[in-house]
Amino acid sequence: MTTGERRRTDARPRAFEEVLARIEERIAADGLTVGDRLPGERQLAEQLGVGRSSVREALRVLETLGVVASQAGRGPDAGAVLTSRPGDALTDLLRLHLGLATLSMREVIDTRLMIEQWAAARAAAAPAPAATARMAEAIAAMDAARGPAEFVEHDIAFHLALAEAADNRLIVAVVRALRDALRRYAVDAVVRLGDTGGLQDDHRRIHRAIEDGDAGAAAAAVAEHLARAYPESGPDS
Repeated sequence: MTTGERRRTDARPRAFEEVLARIEERIAADGLTVGDRLPGERQLAEQLGVGRSSVREALRVLETLGVVASQAGRGPDAGAVLTSRPGDALTDLLRLHLGLATLSMREVIDTRLMIEQWAAARAAAAPAPAATARMAEAIAAMDAARGPAEFVEHDIAFHLALAEAADNRLIVAVVRALRDALRRYAVDAVVRLGDTGGLQDDHRRIHRAIEDGDAGAAAAAVAEHLARAYPESGPDS
């Protein structure tokens, strides 16, 4: 590679990242929220002082990430619309990495462990009645589940309610993405265990510890629960 080629290769990501950063600044400066429309491609290029191709590429990435949705149109109907789907892109990315084995199950479960232990301890520090009520509803629904897939659907609802109880939207988005990406593995785990009684005992211990305000017990119960569900992903595997 020549020096000129190397310089062009290095410059492209920097210029592209600058466009993304400046679009983000415009979103914040204009007070835009979900459902609002960004200026059209030409107008954005003029405002940012960059080429339309750079704006087009930046918008394409934002659309892939679920931050904006492109809309065809002219005049006031032109421009991308801000959406609230970034978790969808994160789910797809995690699922792809799992499928390609670039992320191991142990790495994913370790991440869940860190996040959900923190969430359980945080929730126990200030229990939110609405979230703990949803956890209880999910436990009852798992008791009535008619098969592994249905059990996992309500299990996901339980863990999302746990994340919501921590009152951190980013944690909720990450937990949702991790659980959606692990859905197939979770069903396999339930099939392998056969009896979900132990998992339900774990859920009840987590729920009870949070309601009792016992952060240590809540975090410990999360660790025991994940070790039971995914024993092959433990530290000695």
